[in-house]
Amino acid sequence: MDELHKFLFEGLPVRGMLVRLDDSWRALLQRRRTPDDGGYTLATPVRRLLGEMAAAGVLLQANLKFNGAIVLQVHGDGPVKLAVVETQSDLSFRATATVQGTVVEAPEADLAQLVNLQGQGRCAITLDPRDRQPGQQPYQGIVPLHGDRREKLHRLSEVIEHYMLQSEQLDTRLILAADDERAAGLLIQRLPLAGAANLAGSAAVARDEDQIGLNEDYNRIATLAGSVTPQELLQLPVEQLLHRLFWEETVRVYEPQAPRFACRCSRERVAGMLRGLGPDDVASLLAEQGAAEVGCEFCGALYRFDPVDAAGLFTAPGDAPPASSAVQ
Repeated sequence: MDELHKFLFEGLPVRGMLVRLDDSWRALLQRRRTPDDGGYTLATPVRRLLGEMAAAGVLLQANLKFNGAIVLQVHGDGPVKLAVVETQSDLSFRATATVQGTVVEAPEADLAQLVNLQGQGRCAITLDPRDRQPGQQPYQGIVPLHGDRREKLHRLSEVIEHYMLQSEQLDTRLILAADDERAAGLLIQRLPLAGAANLAGSAAVARDEDQIGLNEDYNRIATLAGSVTPQELLQLPVEQLLHRLFWEETVRVYEPQAPRFACRCSRERVAGMLRGLGPDDVASLLAEQGAAEVGCEFCGALYRFDPVDAAGLFTAPGDAPPASSAVQ
């Protein structure tokens, strides 16, 4: 079951989220199997990275409550040239990775080895509004895959924590884990004091010593969250996990939301892309291959346009020939 749980710590300016991607994550990986032997087309470390990114993408979307797509991508000079996760406001997501070269099947392979070999890697988070106004461009924040002292960051969670502190000015603790059965993430965030409306009995303005105490509350809870192991994050039931980590706190857990795997590709979108190529390029493709076939990098769907389909792309609707029997 795919679930996103939001929770608050009563009386403290701290909130949290826990996401578990089960069916959706397995559905995504199933499309990454080879038809001959059933093996995965992506190496184990790449699958783990993509799973962590999927969990992080859902957490970012739920945290920012953005009406549009949030696109999380990492790119660099390692064998993983690009990894992308796109999450919509309804928490549907899709993901893909581009690999060039050999990825060693080693459990210790991390972000520095997969993406950031020479220290030139970047993480970009793009907010693309659903109803973009004319001339409006998506907002994009970019952070390097290294810390303030130029040391390489080995975990995706560290990179996103750095991004959240830079862009939102909010302290964030993020723990991610993934295997071939589940992707999961735990996010803890310190709320600004101005948002004290959701705190039980908190004043709108605190004295300096109160602010120090609130920071200590966040630091304590973030430290407790950081004690969770990947196995616990992936395997323990949600209620049991939260109780094990925060048994001394009063935690208010809200009704879960349901993330899901979904791709926005369609035959109509592919047809629009082919029209953009122009009739000459499409005719050349047909001459070489007999049909125009376009595969979706996110979900693996294959769209085939034979000569009759292709002719219809550049024909006025009233003059369109009968549709062929070609199938997706």
